[in-house]
Amino acid sequence: MAKSGSDDNVIPLRRGRTPGWLRQWPIIIVLAGVSLAMVLISLDSFRRGSVVLSASVLLAAFLRLLLPDSDAGMLAVRSKKIDVVTLGLLGLGVTIFTFWVPPPS
Repeated sequence: MAKSGSDDNVIPLRRGRTPGWLRQWPIIIVLAGVSLAMVLISLDSFRRGSVVLSASVLLAAFLRLLLPDSDAGMLAVRSKKIDVVTLGLLGLGVTIFTFWVPPPS
C-alpha cells in the first residue's frame, strides 16, 4: 500500500560536483587579500599593505551584506547585521589608522 501525501512529489536535492573548498569562495578571496597585505607589509610597504588589508575587510563586509547566508560560507558567523557592522567598523578603523600613521621620514 503506497503512502499518499506530499512526499510523493519530493525530489531529493543533490549536491553539485563543486568541491567543498570552492563553495567557500568569499572567504578565499578575502584571505587572499589579507595574505597579499601581509606580504606587502613585510616588504616594508606599510601603507600599501594596510590599504589592501582594509580593502579586504571592507570587501568581506560587502560580500556578507550582498550574499545570502547559504552562499556566504564561512563569512557568516553571527546574524547578517552583526557581521556587516563588525566588519564595516573594523575595515573603517583600519583605514583611518592607515592614513593616521605618519609616513617614515
